[in-house]
Amino acid sequence: MKQKPEEILQTYFGYEQFRTGQKEVISSIMQSHNTLAVMPTGGGKSICYQIPGLYADGTAIIISPLISLMKDQVDALKSLGIPAVYVNSTLSDSEIKERMRDIAMRRYRFVYAAPERFESASFLNVIRSLRISLIAFDEAHCISQWGHDFRPSYRSIVPLLKKLRNVDVFAALTATATEAVIADIQSLLDIKDEHVVNTGFSRDNLAFHIIKGRDKASYVRSFLSKHPDESGIIYAATRKQVDSLYEVLQKQGFSVAKYHAGLPENERKNAQTAFIRDEAMIMIATNAFGMGIDKSNVRFVIHYAMPMNIESYYQEAGRAGRDGEMSNCILLFSPQDIQLQKFLIEQSQMDDASKQQEYHKLQEMINYCHTHQCLANYILDYFNDPAPELPADIAVIVRNPVKR
Repeated sequence: MKQKPEEILQTYFGYEQFRTGQKEVISSIMQSHNTLAVMPTGGGKSICYQIPGLYADGTAIIISPLISLMKDQVDALKSLGIPAVYVNSTLSDSEIKERMRDIAMRRYRFVYAAPERFESASFLNVIRSLRISLIAFDEAHCISQWGHDFRPSYRSIVPLLKKLRNVDVFAALTATATEAVIADIQSLLDIKDEHVVNTGFSRDNLAFHIIKGRDKASYVRSFLSKHPDESGIIYAATRKQVDSLYEVLQKQGFSVAKYHAGLPENERKNAQTAFIRDEAMIMIATNAFGMGIDKSNVRFVIHYAMPMNIESYYQEAGRAGRDGEMSNCILLFSPQDIQLQKFLIEQSQMDDASKQQEYHKLQEMINYCHTHQCLANYILDYFNDPAPELPADIAVIVRNPVKR
């Protein structure tokens, strides 16, 4: 007799009960309804497709946007005794052939792959031969042309996957999605309104702060000195900013690591591992770092410069406090940040219409930095999410250094 979802939750993941929205998402997927889950960072989205994948017969295919995210997810499943594998560009040809042979022999319950992998005829042939329990789009906002991290390769494979005759159900999961993004995902994956589970965006354990008129490097040094035993992430806008801040803080004796796309793969991997294991307390990174990173004790996220849009900011800031403990989300703002983000938009390969969309989102981000209303409520208003009643000491505007 198969285990019930609640029994799988306790047996494999060690939790006594589901978090908000998880049971509804799992039930919808298990009834073969194409389903969209919109849950805040730390809301337990991965369990929403892992439990149906463990319950059903066959192989679950997880489409994932980042190599680091795939590795983390697969390592976590394997540590629980669940057969899982990833196939991506970090592997040699011989490793890919070996893994594809094992996938064809149905030795894995979960297979993680980037969307580009589906451009391979040999990969598709193997997928067609499997009994597929579900296909899940992790970080599903990447599908939508209205999303803050739109990836054409994510979107382009949807018609191909919908033609597969051995797929019972699609699942899409994301932490940040505006109404336009939700509608776009629904249209692409044929998801009915009643199968959209949106638990809201509120994280009442996060305190949001904006710091203006301060020397950023001095502020960061002061903050870290006052929080010596806390783990945190500092997001910089460019690789150059990451390298510069890393050198300064390392020379001053802080326990730091750095991560950006310009570093060698093994250096990025080692930095990520050191941070997750608390061997390095502070990660300095571009937005290439963090998606899907399951580190519960991040006590602060500092943005060294204003991000390009609120979706990115909230997703990155939301990597603090996954354990539910109070955590700080700090944005260091200066007028030069605006010019940098405009420069990055102009230098991008986007067409004019997409650039105008990004300028609109940038203006919303600028408005956030100048608002006099509650910062958390401003973000919830942006996502059209009703603001809960919060204690007065949570989610306030702070224009001076954070103190405890």
